[in-house]
Amino acid sequence: MGEYVKKKKEMNFQSVEALQQVVNVVNEASAALNDKKRTIRESAIPEVLAGALGAGIGGVGSFAALYGLGTVGLSAAGITSGLAAAGSIVGGGMVAGVFVLALPVAALAAGGVGVAAKLKNKQLRQEKERLYKEALQKHEAIIKAMKEEADATKERMDYLQSINILLQQAIKDLQKDLGIAA
Repeated sequence: MGEYVKKKKEMNFQSVEALQQVVNVVNEASAALNDKKRTIRESAIPEVLAGALGAGIGGVGSFAALYGLGTVGLSAAGITSGLAAAGSIVGGGMVAGVFVLALPVAALAAGGVGVAAKLKNKQLRQEKERLYKEALQKHEAIIKAMKEEADATKERMDYLQSINILLQQAIKDLQKDLGIAA
């Protein structure tokens, strides 16, 4: 087993929203399995299915700190004395005080963005894993249906084959993102 792809640029599915395409195909596979008369014509994604069939398998803080450091209040004297007091922490004056007071805000913002990104990435990975398992199950079920319905109409077999092609591609792309050897 390889390693989960962590660089967005290298991912096939860079967001949960991007996975919607896979969700649509998995849902279509469910509909196909539940209705043996369903064809591309009745599909919610007919253009996608027709395209897949055509392509085939190979084609495809500072405010509070400032307020409390100098003369109490937010007057000009309060602000300047607060900035000077903050700047004296690093041996500077008012200008240095701006940077001293801005640093915690920048650090907290960066930390917050980092935490949010980590949570979002964890959610994305979990969704990829869930969809991968579901796509595998639907793929196996579609193959089984194709064998059981060998005498079905050409339209029905083309429909099942197009779903099969899309599921195979989704599985392949999810395997790459998840670091699963094919």
